[in-house]
Amino acid sequence: MHISDKHPVSLTDGFPGIILLAAVILTCLSAGIFYAYAVSVVPGLARVKDSAYLAAYQSINRAILNPWFFIVFMAPVFLLPFSAWQQYSPPAGGAWWALAAAGAVYIIGVFGVTVVCNVPLNEWLDKQDLATAGESTLKEWRLRFEGPWNRWNVVRTAASVVSAILSVWAMLKLK
Repeated sequence: MHISDKHPVSLTDGFPGIILLAAVILTCLSAGIFYAYAVSVVPGLARVKDSAYLAAYQSINRAILNPWFFIVFMAPVFLLPFSAWQQYSPPAGGAWWALAAAGAVYIIGVFGVTVVCNVPLNEWLDKQDLATAGESTLKEWRLRFEGPWNRWNVVRTAASVVSAILSVWAMLKLK
């Protein structure tokens, strides 16, 4: 496709269609990770003792730092804006607006919240030596971590779901 002949991209448009499909799938996978975590892991760990809670979060936070998670988490940061750019043709249509909004919501509400809010909490917790801490210290650490981490996790979960809905809507609009 030549830039001057630009028209909204559909799934049958070769490389641009593949990029759009990848953006939608990876955004939905990211939303699924955050949603499943919010409705299963968070409530499950809320029921355990402080030492088990903190140890489990340390373990999860270390385990999630893997290529598969990074691909799913990072790809929408690039693919949603790129897909929106591919959709742009004056005047901007609904698919462009939906993808642009999906990208903005994802970058700010998922990526931004994770980097600015959740990751610093994870890094702080990772530095704590749970084996040498007493019960009162463990309780204090859990209070410092759990409430803020869960609040920001709700924000990024909601943002990822909204971003996924917008991206699916854009793709369906272009069918």
